Amino acid sequence: MERRFEVRKQELLDECRVPPAVFGGIQERLVEFAEPFLECLSRGEQRQHAQRYCAGLLSDLRRKNTESIAYRHDQDRKNLQNFIGQSPWDHEPMLGELARQVGVELGQEDAVLVLDPSGFPKKGANSVGVERQWCGRLGKVDNCQIGVYLGYVSNVEHTLVDVRLYLPKSWIEDHARRNQCHVPKALRYQSRTQLALDMLLQRRDLLPHGWVTGDDELGRASWFRRRLRELDERYLLAVPSTTTIRDLETPPPAYDGFGGVPKTRFLSVARWREALPPDAWTRIEVRDGEKGPLLVDMVVRRVQARDETRCVGPEEILIVIRRTDEAGKTIHDYHFSNAARDTPLSEFARAAKAHHRVEECIQRSKSEAGLADYEVRSYGGWYHHQTLSLIATWFLVQESRRGKKIHTCHHGSADPRRTRILTSLGKPMRQCGTHRSRANTPSTTQPARQALSLESTQPVAPLEHQQTPNLEQ
Repeated sequence: MERRFEVRKQELLDECRVPPAVFGGIQERLVEFAEPFLECLSRGEQRQHAQRYCAGLLSDLRRKNTESIAYRHDQDRKNLQNFIGQSPWDHEPMLGELARQVGVELGQEDAVLVLDPSGFPKKGANSVGVERQWCGRLGKVDNCQIGVYLGYVSNVEHTLVDVRLYLPKSWIEDHARRNQCHVPKALRYQSRTQLALDMLLQRRDLLPHGWVTGDDELGRASWFRRRLRELDERYLLAVPSTTTIRDLETPPPAYDGFGGVPKTRFLSVARWREALPPDAWTRIEVRDGEKGPLLVDMVVRRVQARDETRCVGPEEILIVIRRTDEAGKTIHDYHFSNAARDTPLSEFARAAKAHHRVEECIQRSKSEAGLADYEVRSYGGWYHHQTLSLIATWFLVQESRRGKKIHTCHHGSADPRRTRILTSLGKPMRQCGTHRSRANTPSTTQPARQALSLESTQPVAPLEHQQTPNLEQ
């Protein structure tokens, strides 16, 4: 192993050492942290339930549902179950306060808003929104609920900000199940893409950002990309490999004097990529890893795409990212963007990698703040649990930042994913890991020799006739 990576390895090990100052006063900080959110509730009893529930979500309970949390606090489970599953308190003001705080604490003009769905496997058919549908967590079609999340990624930190429950058409049309799960009567069907747009419209003014990103379900919807252009949002959206494009930078066939002027023909992005010469790719160093630099290869072109009706859309930028997974398999990711053609490759790479940060956020919330541990069936109960779980995760992010500020001189930042912190309300608790801008301004890169984050990438010399090495994600 190279000397610089030996040094970095030792730095990572040193981060596991947590100074006692990180733990002091955490109970009082949780009480103070919760105050702005508790003000959204009208009754004192509701505030007590919310405080206890958040403390339970942050505890070391194996299953963080209402029954386990109530027993942990020596409370009657029925009261807490009623507060989460049946009480009609409004979760929206809490999510609004969460977005406001994230924008103030983490806000940067080049930050990235990430829209990402996540599945929750469920048994039976009586929980709100449950249906056989694609579940990314399982990697197959199965019985599950789908939540669409809004994440915020800046150079400071990353966290989840908002969530929407996807209700399939079968649920919208089934009045008996709607009544059983207390789905609002005025609610109408919205696709996951529409839910994502609603969240963006509602929260974007509170969250300074320079990019909007999402998976290929959002990217393949031409109306969604058009709407973002109308909103003057700079996007980087994944698209399927079957998306058909016309390369605007490839010369068209020669005109033979008959008929119309020929144009470059449409190809799927996968076939177009296969025809690229080796020197078309540029290598980007994403960050340092334990075994060496983590690299990706990139190609950027001006293209036109066909929409769902096979009509030709406006000029966009196609970004292809080539990487190698842990098993040594080469992966190609395709994205459309409306950014300027001269946007640095490192900036495209930074925005693309933000999506992985939000996947980390979702996993962090599920493993550390009980995001997937609920056992409620009602529409309101699902939102109540999700909202309090996102707030609990935000507290962990705040504690992580505080730990880094306390202890950065000798051991680097305290890695919250490895840290168990003191009790909240007398119970064990665990700490987890861890702008809007109209201009297409690239972010500032960090100095060489530092451990480069996904927020800072560096271009390497273009590839000529090299074989792609085994790369890590």
